[in-house]
Amino acid sequence: MSCCAVALLAAIAAASPARAEYPEKPVRLIVPFAPGGGTDTVARSLGALMAKELGQPVIIENKPGASTIIGSEVVAHSQPDGYTLLVATLAHAVNPSMQPKMPYDTDKAFAAVTLIGSSHNVLVVKPDSPFKTVKDVLDAAKAKPAHYSFASQGGGTSAHLAGEMLKNLAKIDLVHVPYRGAGPALTDLLGGQVDMMFATNAAVAGFIANKRLRPIAVSAPTGQSKMPGVPTIEESVPGYVVDSWYALYAPAATPRPVIDKIIAAARVAAKDAGFIKRATDEGITLRMSSPEELDTYVRADMARWKKIVVENKIVAD
Repeated sequence: MSCCAVALLAAIAAASPARAEYPEKPVRLIVPFAPGGGTDTVARSLGALMAKELGQPVIIENKPGASTIIGSEVVAHSQPDGYTLLVATLAHAVNPSMQPKMPYDTDKAFAAVTLIGSSHNVLVVKPDSPFKTVKDVLDAAKAKPAHYSFASQGGGTSAHLAGEMLKNLAKIDLVHVPYRGAGPALTDLLGGQVDMMFATNAAVAGFIANKRLRPIAVSAPTGQSKMPGVPTIEESVPGYVVDSWYALYAPAATPRPVIDKIIAAARVAAKDAGFIKRATDEGITLRMSSPEELDTYVRADMARWKKIVVENKIVAD
């Protein structure tokens, strides 16, 4: 190669901008629920800590509605560059079997990033509610079928399915009232518009602590309640166990090196003492994972809940 050619190539290389390292701008973290619920709380805590590790702001955007489909669709149709992420929950695994038409293919639209953690639901009522035990609820529901209501943060969420499983196993009829997030659902529960709610511990821990809500039971297996003095639903309804989970997803085709950086930031965040305490206080067991482990976990959940949806003839609200 001539000296002129070498000089020309060197000049071109010098003039070409270096490829930027991810991330070079703020990252959007889509929460498919309204502000104020458990998922929103987890996302904001995690996002603030990840921002420190990534060196860029992590901006929380709440996109509630349609059983998390509205927020999930934003991510499904975003550029696969790591700048738009989704905080997914159990609804992500249930929607494909509950929704007749989806604006994306769950199996193909997302890249698994990492599981964040899991928790169990809590059946809560107002302090002046006549329901003090699961038996109280069952007796009342059997005496007046379809008279009492339970709220959830949306159709297909863990709270909705927790109620549906109770209906199925206990052979009772409760009216499901879906909301666009735990925040609005809790507002109506506190206002007396609904009788009870199955909620994540993260969503109701503060209300329980300040005595604005009373826990009746949790959806953990017998002997595994993390709330002192609060029994499990399984003690009254054999076989009843429902858990909720939180996970990060990116658009499909997001480069693995980018996903690895996101995972690394999330793992650092999960080691923060303050985050660990908050998670523990809200009943969340942190369970960081690889993308492959998350994919296996969620696919098993999809199969489990598809069976329940079909057998219970659950349809989208």
